[in-house]
Amino acid sequence: MASSTYPPPPPFYRLYKDYPDNPDSAPAPPPPIEGPYMLYGASYTTDDMLPSLEEQGVRQLYPKGSSVDYKKELKSLNRELLFQMLELADVLVERPSQYARRVEDLSLIFKNMYHLLNSLRPYQARATLIHILELQIQRRKQAIEDIRKRREEARQLLRESLSTLDGI
Repeated sequence: MASSTYPPPPPFYRLYKDYPDNPDSAPAPPPPIEGPYMLYGASYTTDDMLPSLEEQGVRQLYPKGSSVDYKKELKSLNRELLFQMLELADVLVERPSQYARRVEDLSLIFKNMYHLLNSLRPYQARATLIHILELQIQRRKQAIEDIRKRREEARQLLRESLSTLDGI
């Protein structure tokens, strides 16, 4: 079995030779990328924003605007989805060659539902974070209470020990 040594380090390691003595001697990191950029032939952006359905080339089935009632619209889309599935089953039985339009309708409904659900992700993340922080606070309060209880038990033990020693 042959083995080889590790390859030499990249040449830029020399830039950090004085780092332990003087951390300011190292070069500054490159600035973060902002806006659109290309990676492996695909275009990406650093803007953390959910694109609208129109930007994706999909027809929006629920009202536009920021005052969308998510619960009502999801229920409505779910009912429409069930209806379209029944229609697809009917078309597959009666006219199998015309199923493509029904499948496109189902796809449109699914895309709209996914978009509505993805619009709720920031609220879900905020609620999850609040829940985690509340659990941490509860655990810390419990730990503090446990420490106080143990401290009181230790004081009581010390008092009993001192009274026993005084009695001797």
